[in-house]
Amino acid sequence: MGAWSQFEYRQIDTGEAVIHVAHAGSGRPLLLLHGYPENQRMWHRVAPALARDFHVICPDLRGYGDSSKPDSDPAHITYSKRRMAADMVAVMRAFGYARFGVAGHDRGARVTHRLCLDFPDLVERASVMDIAPTLHMFEHTDQAFATGYYHWFFLIQPDGLPEHMIGQDPGYYLREKLRRWSAPGAEFDPETVADYVRCFSQFETIHASCEDYRAAATIDLVHDREDRKAGRQIRCPLQVLWGSKGFVNRTYDVLSVWRGYARSVQGRALDCGHFLPEEAPDEVVAELQRFFGEGAPAE
Repeated sequence: MGAWSQFEYRQIDTGEAVIHVAHAGSGRPLLLLHGYPENQRMWHRVAPALARDFHVICPDLRGYGDSSKPDSDPAHITYSKRRMAADMVAVMRAFGYARFGVAGHDRGARVTHRLCLDFPDLVERASVMDIAPTLHMFEHTDQAFATGYYHWFFLIQPDGLPEHMIGQDPGYYLREKLRRWSAPGAEFDPETVADYVRCFSQFETIHASCEDYRAAATIDLVHDREDRKAGRQIRCPLQVLWGSKGFVNRTYDVLSVWRGYARSVQGRALDCGHFLPEEAPDEVVAELQRFFGEGAPAE
């Protein structure tokens, strides 16, 4: 794993979950949040380079990786982005940080969005990768969306249906997700994929990840609509990155959509599919270094 092996690990109890964290570096704090169906190691081609300039903190979200999997509830509040965002605030406070930058991919980008809204005084700058806002995507659902993002509607099914079906062969399911969402010819590190499969082969992880998506289709939309009604938007500078060969690029005017949710938006497409940090790591490093470096105090 190269420089990733130099990262140190901590277990941080947030009061609701125990969050498994890898971290390295000694600069300004930068929180990196992974997506589905992965874990913190999705940053292995990006985080070591960023750790030369930042204190890079890579948690497993609650329900994923080696973080704990709290019991879910009928309203799916346990796996709401609000609860996941609060976990991340507790993580950063455990490291002694009152303000920080945050970059998220996929599900981690949705947690990043919620962090910016619920804790606007804590987030200095934010970057979201290969998503449009959850509310926008659900409110603009059509056949193309339902086909490309079929998992959004599969994973929210009740009574353990997706858990049972995925559990029959979680390794196949996970690898197929990586293949379908990445650009043709994309290569993933075998050791990292093996770690994804290790974590995702646990029933508790499969169930928790389904609860994440069930929350997105229920309580998260309640929170998003409350924010819209109140006129709340992301106040900090927001960077948006996405893959030129993916669904998000084909479907949305990405910057225009995000400008309806944030006050200051910049960004561009990278030459890759959905998994930017693994498919285009050099470009991701350059974009994050530039964007988060802009917020550094003058020396």
